Amino acid sequence: MKERKPIDLGMTGYDELFMGDAERKESRLPKIYDIPLSQIDEFVDHPFHVRMDEDMDQLVESIRERGVISPITLRQKENGRYEIVSGHRRKKACELAGRTTIPAEIKELSWDEAVILMVESNLQRSVILPSEKAFAYKMRLEALKRQGKRTDLTSSPLGTKLRTDEHLSQDVGDSRMQINRYIRLTKLIPDILELVDQGKIAMRPAVELSYLSEAEQMNLLSAIGEADATPSHAQAIKMRQFSQEGKLMPEVIESIMCEAKPNQKPKISFRYDEIKRYIPSGLSVEKTNEYVVKALEYYYRHLQRQRDNVR
Repeated sequence: MKERKPIDLGMTGYDELFMGDAERKESRLPKIYDIPLSQIDEFVDHPFHVRMDEDMDQLVESIRERGVISPITLRQKENGRYEIVSGHRRKKACELAGRTTIPAEIKELSWDEAVILMVESNLQRSVILPSEKAFAYKMRLEALKRQGKRTDLTSSPLGTKLRTDEHLSQDVGDSRMQINRYIRLTKLIPDILELVDQGKIAMRPAVELSYLSEAEQMNLLSAIGEADATPSHAQAIKMRQFSQEGKLMPEVIESIMCEAKPNQKPKISFRYDEIKRYIPSGLSVEKTNEYVVKALEYYYRHLQRQRDNVR
């Protein structure tokens, strides 16, 4: 005789039988706890920066006036401490506002589940740097690949129907190709990746440069400093080709960087010792450029007045 399976009535517990509708609804809401900031750790290898900008100032002021409106999300670690899954900016703002605790929802999450949720929540930010997307996509893709090998974490292994990068593409809105371009950026040394974040190196040349060895990238960084210019896409392709042939020596990099670029505007520079007698003493270096531009504007107007008088 087969053992009968219990019928699932959708109840969460015996006590729920005696609850009213309002009580039952309230019991299913996530529990929010006030957690001491001192017990909360940053997410390991968190790829998103917490910027000290105007938005942070406004968030700090809002928390001082009204408290934390949206609780952060934590997972409990094996040592009893907590790890932030979502809410790094709110935690920092609480510290700056002088608070010692923060309201939080505590979720039971595996490492891979935490990675996926962390990336998903932070991709809602209005401003995301290329380096942030690069490491975030890499972490989430690796987590999805691990989940694809475990049927207990997903309804079906991801690899059976969709490639993991296709699955990620559907979630984040970037194409598979673009996702893989971003992930290539994680191969760049930090100083060159910083130039990408600053917009001084575009995505396409950056991807080509990611195939250079660390030593070659260091040599390139020196050449960028000396030339006061960054490589174009064509120059980056050429460097990658020389690298694959084992011929990308420092002098080769310098030679490529000295090549004229299409539509390149000529640079005009002045030696400070040549113009310093025209600069007021005590003027900071930062203000000197502004002073020279204004002086040229005045001189341009002077020449215009002279031409008008001749007429």
